[in-house]
Amino acid sequence: MNPRSPFVLDTREVGRRAGSQRQYRREVEAPAQLGLDMIGVPEGALLVVDVRLESVTEGVLVTGSVTGSVTGECGRCLTSFTDDLAVDFVELFAYRHSATEETTDPDEVPRLEGDHLDLEPVVRDAVVLSLPLTPLCRPDCGGLCPDCGELFDDLPENHTHAQLDPRWAALAERFGATEDPARSDSSNQSQE
Repeated sequence: MNPRSPFVLDTREVGRRAGSQRQYRREVEAPAQLGLDMIGVPEGALLVVDVRLESVTEGVLVTGSVTGSVTGECGRCLTSFTDDLAVDFVELFAYRHSATEETTDPDEVPRLEGDHLDLEPVVRDAVVLSLPLTPLCRPDCGGLCPDCGELFDDLPENHTHAQLDPRWAALAERFGATEDPARSDSSNQSQE
């Protein structure tokens, strides 16, 4: 742990008396790879971390929020977009030799290292878990037409593509028919 990292906080000011607390507000640069394949916080982007450290019997309870912005690629139309990020988190950092060492696995509860705690893993988990697996530029995004690849939002309302039944393709090619023979056959029967 690097005590000079903006994610590392010194808990000596909070003390060990249960109920004592201290508030911090930090503006930090986002670490690398803070996100998923299609959406994330760009490396070096500004994140605002507001936290309250509260001394409790077993350690220091950290309650906070992270705000910033994310950039992504829409899962429907593949356009780039930016959006606001606001995530809350709560984490207990246990004291050394506290009861949590006996009741939890070593990786289950983060521990204080001396008088310091590192918020980066907590912030990373909170941000990444809040991101959608399939991000959308907006909730009503129409996506792309599967036939021509154009944006549905840019196409006329009655946009369609004539689909020729592949079973009739050879006949259509031979006789120059432009519509599906099966469709015209059924429409002829309904007219009779």
